[in-house]
Amino acid sequence: MAERIRVYLADDHPIYLEGLKRAIKERPELELVGDSRDGREALAEIKRTQPHVALLDMRMPGLSGTQVLDACERDGIATRVIFLSGHCDADLIYEAMAKGAVGYVSKLANREAVFDAIGAVHRGETVLSPEFQGGLVSELHRRQTEDRPVLTPREQEVLGLIAEGHSAPDIAGQLHLSTATVKTHLSALYEKLGASDRASAVAVAMRKGLLD
Repeated sequence: MAERIRVYLADDHPIYLEGLKRAIKERPELELVGDSRDGREALAEIKRTQPHVALLDMRMPGLSGTQVLDACERDGIATRVIFLSGHCDADLIYEAMAKGAVGYVSKLANREAVFDAIGAVHRGETVLSPEFQGGLVSELHRRQTEDRPVLTPREQEVLGLIAEGHSAPDIAGQLHLSTATVKTHLSALYEKLGASDRASAVAVAMRKGLLD
């Protein structure tokens, strides 16, 4: 018989907590190792029981769900964390996933969706409820745009040419500029991109979507 997936559950809403507890206990492939309504207690119990998967409410007394996740990451606890939420807050979802959560599931999801998420993250997958996916994509785009430096048309031209491997004199000839002027544009590019040389400038530009 396959090993049962050991699950810990923490949620500040008693009706939701009790309902999910009963449902988990009815699943032969799952083992509920503990539950709580308090984040601080949840962290202590996760450290003690070392479950495979922890289902955490985002907002709990004592410690928030993300604070529990931070502590697990800091202490090297292998438990994989799924957040349960009734709100589609794209910024919150982004931060949770960036901190190391492997799942973000709506509290409106049916029990089968929750059980599927537990199985998926136990297999090493990442799960996000469909209703949260559009918001997360929008948040990623927003953050990428805000993080993208604004280049002048000439700086964009110079950037494209150094990405092709051209030297400052080559660029000067192609753009009908002096080499000194090209170097001035290069200096401005390095400052905007937080780079120290051409290779790092190109790498940063590619990462920020500034090169086609």
